[in-house]
Amino acid sequence: MSEVLTTRDDGSVRVLTMSRAEKLNALNFELTRELVAALETADDDKGVRVVVLAGEGRAFCAGADTSEFKTLTPDNTDRVEERARLTARLHAVIPQMSTPVIGAVGGFAMGGGAGLALACDYVIADENAVFAYPEVRHGIVAAIVMASLVKHVGRKAAFGLIATGRRVDAAEALTLGLASECVSAGTALSRAIELAREISAVAPNAVSASKKLLYAVADIPLLEGIALGQKENARMRSYRVQSA
Repeated sequence: MSEVLTTRDDGSVRVLTMSRAEKLNALNFELTRELVAALETADDDKGVRVVVLAGEGRAFCAGADTSEFKTLTPDNTDRVEERARLTARLHAVIPQMSTPVIGAVGGFAMGGGAGLALACDYVIADENAVFAYPEVRHGIVAAIVMASLVKHVGRKAAFGLIATGRRVDAAEALTLGLASECVSAGTALSRAIELAREISAVAPNAVSASKKLLYAVADIPLLEGIALGQKENARMRSYRVQSA
């Protein structure tokens, strides 16, 4: 049993909960490694159809654990590069998974925590959720999360967020596209599980193919996306009649 990440199954829904509540679930080396491993394990498990990602306590995730910054210095290049690789892998693994991932955001989602939420396929934020990219206020750059932020909210909105580090409440997060739904305080996790069960009830291969196609067409010109859709349309005839 991990001390920083708890795992439980609700039928075919796997719930991963970051459990460093005393640190607002800040991402240290240990938690980041365990998140990557748990997400990869869930994606390899045919019994898991949807993953829900949440945080224990009053935060989803406060971003990087600043207590580790003292070891991430120019004279410790190997550790700096290891942390960069690990963080990049965490933010890349969810889009690469065939299994859908729903983020349940209650409380703070700051910096890399906001980026982690944004990496999820769907984000449910409760009304007390707060999103921010405050890196510039600490003299650093929201580097690894930048690409995803720009894709989701656009250049102008992204610049406003990363240049000021200002906080965004749940209602504005929904408007900007940082969140998919806004729900009552304390209900993000239950709503995420409810939605996960709904997704789990449909054909898993169709859901996985839909996710893969969605990410593919998001990054290519329209006509190329239509061509990919044509190929998937033909391919799906082989599985569309299968039951869940």
